[in-house]
Amino acid sequence: MTKDELRTAIWNKMKEVMDWEIGLDVVTLGLVYDIKVDDENNVKVTMTMTTPMCPLAGGILSDAEMKVRSVEGVNNVEVELTFDPPWTPDRIDPAVRKQLGI
Repeated sequence: MTKDELRTAIWNKMKEVMDWEIGLDVVTLGLVYDIKVDDENNVKVTMTMTTPMCPLAGGILSDAEMKVRSVEGVNNVEVELTFDPPWTPDRIDPAVRKQLGI
């Protein structure tokens, strides 16, 4: 699998990581800012939460790491939490924003 194919597989796997409070996956919510894959297939996911006070942050981050580790070909995984830039509802998938009336 090429680095680009692996990155795509990881993005797709991240769609299985749910924000249980909201009931949507972290990709649809726009919580995943970046996924980097180096030459040794080590992965760094940079993501955020809807709020710094998210009570489910630990579980969501652990689930993200577990899901990425399950992708064939992935070596080490780092999931970095950031609040820069802060998340806003504008990051939600436009089709879903429309359904939610946002």
